[in-house]
Amino acid sequence: MNEEQKNYPLIKSKKLLNEDNNAKTVKGHALGPTAASRNITHQLKKLKGSEVRAVRDLLEIPVSDAEVESAPFYHPGENSPEVQYMLDRRQQLGGSIPRRRSLASVPELPPAKTFEQLHGGTEGSVPASTTMAFARLFRDLLKAGDLGKRIVPILADEARTFGMEALFKQVGIYAPGGQAYEPVDHELLFSYTERKDGQILQEGITECGSLASTIAASTSYSTLGEVTVPFYIFYSMFGFQRVGDQIWAMGDARGRGFLLGATAGRTTLNGEGLQHQDGHSPLMAAAFPSCLSYDPAYAYEVAVIIEEGLRRMVQEQEDIHYYLTLYNENLEMPPMPEGSQEGILEGMYLLDEAPAGDGPRIRLLGSGSALPRVRKVANSLHDQYGICAQVWSVTSFPELQRQALEIDRMNLQQPGNAPLEATITKNLSGEAPVVAVTEYMKALPDLVRPWVSAPWASLGTDGYGRSDTREELRRHFETDEASIEIAALSLLARKGDLDPKAVTEAQKRHGREADTPPPWKR
Repeated sequence: MNEEQKNYPLIKSKKLLNEDNNAKTVKGHALGPTAASRNITHQLKKLKGSEVRAVRDLLEIPVSDAEVESAPFYHPGENSPEVQYMLDRRQQLGGSIPRRRSLASVPELPPAKTFEQLHGGTEGSVPASTTMAFARLFRDLLKAGDLGKRIVPILADEARTFGMEALFKQVGIYAPGGQAYEPVDHELLFSYTERKDGQILQEGITECGSLASTIAASTSYSTLGEVTVPFYIFYSMFGFQRVGDQIWAMGDARGRGFLLGATAGRTTLNGEGLQHQDGHSPLMAAAFPSCLSYDPAYAYEVAVIIEEGLRRMVQEQEDIHYYLTLYNENLEMPPMPEGSQEGILEGMYLLDEAPAGDGPRIRLLGSGSALPRVRKVANSLHDQYGICAQVWSVTSFPELQRQALEIDRMNLQQPGNAPLEATITKNLSGEAPVVAVTEYMKALPDLVRPWVSAPWASLGTDGYGRSDTREELRRHFETDEASIEIAALSLLARKGDLDPKAVTEAQKRHGREADTPPPWKR
């Protein structure tokens, strides 16, 4: 190492630094004339023998001509000036990286009653959305002892959009200088309240900034030795689609926390333009290895998933994060069926058993805001045609697929053992047809289609859609009650369990034409 190289951090001469104090560099430096300062540098895969020797001579690497063409690894020694220089620089920067610390103390989780308040449902009272149910649970989580103060609410847009304005007074919006102005809503009960000790990160319309805060909070257990749990709430269309790179970085950094795609679904947030209508975020989330993606329909499903997420990420310290879709459509929330927790977490559970009878049998699958429509169709199929329909709530097609893939791998690795069955295969065994309905593209339920042998039809929201009412959007995408009914009748007719005339009559009754172009072509 010459004197100039040794003292590079101290050199300020124009020989190495230009007048703007920007370091001058050469692409392919020290790779010889074949590669140095040439546009082909990135495509160059191998140096010729003479070129390797030239690099050796330039860098003064003590390797003989007989050895050099095999490109042996050379280490100058722990006490060499080069190694000592690098170690000294690293020490001045705070030590070796990356270095993961997981010495954070584990805060106590909230008691079960915190989550059980959502298990009873809202039947007979005011309907609610899953966003409202989450907001109610979240307020109580923020009051939950040691964990409550470690929760980091992060909002990329106005909190009122998600019905969370009550948090303004409860925990305040973080502002280093406190409230420096009188907000326009100061006369309201839940006015905009900024505090030096505020807990909410009200980011404004900046998903990149919000995700940066989420990453910081999700990895604080390692970087700072303190557990914090981010809950980042955003328009579902503006999550994975807009800041997917950052979410991948969070997973790669072993971040832990909740991503909550509010105003979810392609037909539920009506009238705000196509740019808000999300029909694919769960599909995108499925590509992230450490992300557990759920599409809950009812309040109790939201509560079960969040309780389990806190247990796994905080208590068990698993390096995972969760994505939940939350809807703004008000529904009657039923009470949680007994024994359904395991199925909710696995990805599906039986919600309504098929009525007794000798009629044709079919299985109807629904998730998110599509599930109530599926349940209505099940009743009408029995009333009008004597068809016995079983209804399943599917909270996560991606989790069902992952479990099925894992089972397939185990069977492949252990051919001598009796083959195992995936959850989706066990639950949907037999020949009764299956109709799966979601607020998202058909590709979402099709994730599990290979593991079901029965006739199958996926109904989804493929295409850009329209800025219209929920009813018209669902008619357009063919996910409304009439479309679910026609799909069920068609599968049964193809199977030979029903006269095909029933299908044509239903199409005529509902004003549907068989030769209509698909939604993604309209």
